[in-house]
Amino acid sequence: MSREPENLVLRALRDIRADVAETKTELKSEMRSLRAYVASDILTVNAKIDATRKELSDQIMGLRRAVVDYHSVVIGHGVLISEPEARLRRVEQHLNLAAGDAH
Repeated sequence: MSREPENLVLRALRDIRADVAETKTELKSEMRSLRAYVASDILTVNAKIDATRKELSDQIMGLRRAVVDYHSVVIGHGVLISEPEARLRRVEQHLNLAAGDAH
């Protein structure tokens, strides 16, 4: 049997096919690795977001308490300033003092 000369184009196509198959395997491996990194990063970012959200929530609660306390103090002082005569009468009555004796 005679042997035909090797076809250069056919040989080049076979080499390309082998290279593509090897590259495809490498890409699949890299994609799996990349997927794992991305999943890990997403979990880390979610944990940081949850921690930040909790911290902000705590700060907002603290601010609300401070505003309510401040508001209560301001309202309380406002009553003291706006109604001194009525408060003085109540204190006098509570201590059983006559209105003239307190002065």
